[in-house]
Amino acid sequence: MRRATKALLLLSAAALAAAPFAARAQNPLSPEPMSTQPSSEAPAAPKPAAAPSTQPASPGAIEAAPLAPPAAQTQAPPPASAPAAPASAPMTPAPVPASRAPTTVQAEPAKPKPKPKPPAPPREMALSDDPTPVLQPETFFTTAKASERYAAIVDAGGWPAVPSELKPGAKGPAVAILRRRLAVEGDIVGAEANGMNWTPALTAAVKRFQFRNGLKQTGIVAGATLRAMNIPANVRFKQLASSAQRLAGLNFPFGDKYVAVNIPSTAVDAVENGRVAHRYAAIVGGPEHQSPQLTAKIVAINLNPTWTVPVSIIKNEIIPKMRTQPNYLARAHIRILNGRGEEINPKAIDWNSERATNYILRQDSGKGNSLGLIRIQMPNPDAVYMHDTPTRNLFANDYRFLSHGCVRVQGVYDLAAWLLQGVPVTPAPTSEQASAALAPAISSDLGVWTAALIQQRIASGAREDVKLPKPVPVVWVYLTGWASADGMVHFRDDVYNVDTVGG
Repeated sequence: MRRATKALLLLSAAALAAAPFAARAQNPLSPEPMSTQPSSEAPAAPKPAAAPSTQPASPGAIEAAPLAPPAAQTQAPPPASAPAAPASAPMTPAPVPASRAPTTVQAEPAKPKPKPKPPAPPREMALSDDPTPVLQPETFFTTAKASERYAAIVDAGGWPAVPSELKPGAKGPAVAILRRRLAVEGDIVGAEANGMNWTPALTAAVKRFQFRNGLKQTGIVAGATLRAMNIPANVRFKQLASSAQRLAGLNFPFGDKYVAVNIPSTAVDAVENGRVAHRYAAIVGGPEHQSPQLTAKIVAINLNPTWTVPVSIIKNEIIPKMRTQPNYLARAHIRILNGRGEEINPKAIDWNSERATNYILRQDSGKGNSLGLIRIQMPNPDAVYMHDTPTRNLFANDYRFLSHGCVRVQGVYDLAAWLLQGVPVTPAPTSEQASAALAPAISSDLGVWTAALIQQRIASGAREDVKLPKPVPVVWVYLTGWASADGMVHFRDDVYNVDTVGG
């Protein structure tokens, strides 16, 4: 009898121990799937290990133990001596053991949102739409006369400083000062030179000033426009006098067709019959690598050119990079050649010396080439030229003094087509595969070089030099102040800080 009672008590204890596990298995709101059921969700993060306990194992420990046999999970009838529960009494759920309670997952702290990048400053400079070339045969004379006029303005006390930003709708003493300021240079004349109210004529005068200074014609006095207005008259005189002096020694063969680059304007004029046929934005040399003033002749257009690295760049840039980045030349597709044109392994050169300057470093043609995909060949003692660039996004900057001395041209394909007007289109000396790819382009545009055809020829990947039967004169000048043939005076910033005449 005692054994039967003991066995009955053991069965009751086993049934009570299995009850929480069985109830949880049937709960559809369980926070995690049953270990015996597959789940389509990502696995939960591992829980931290519980600290060791000296207390007896709770019934929840069964979760980590093997499943009990089916007989052990069958609830046994209560012992005969146990009183029966009233039928109407509500069922009291068994308390959930601490180790079985749903775990509260602590939310990770929210990651701070990255700060939005500040918007790019609005562009204030503008490529001039003036059909008059920056350089004409009479530019020296008109610029020298303008310098005399500005010398007189300086002697008369210059012009007043505009005190604040102004725009249409403004009125008061500041508007009167603005009118007097514009009248000194002739941007506003007559009765409009006086008054304290803003008028359409004042808007037109502000736009004329902006036009002469290479600024966007907004009609609003702010930012670069306000700064330009408050440059003293004596500085403007120095710019005109210095530019006139630089032009005094210029010997340039003006003709029906020529190219003029004004370095301070970062612009290229393609001039035909005395008018600007095309004007292009340019990137020119920075203050540390100034673009030179020169005259030359454009003799050819090089498609898919290679780039021979100047010794100065080898010495000042490539050698230091190779000391810390041994694979730099390989990544840049630059080969080392000896005097016989044989390729040298970069590992054979001691980059802690200047031995590399004794070799030719040549970059392969292609999209990553520093010259881009076109070079305008113009032999000159400074070994500079106009060319394409792989970083065309830089043309969107107001500040474009970024090169090592050469001039990068935004519309270089269009400029090349203009230079090649009248040059017969002939089949390119390429491989058979490239010739087959070019056949439709050549036949469709036979006899006419266009920007599209040039791009198609470049796409073949073959190097090609298209010679001009008649060279086109090209001149690079540094004019921070100049007067066009009609007497209009223009100014640009003296980025190289070389205007010293009259200082």
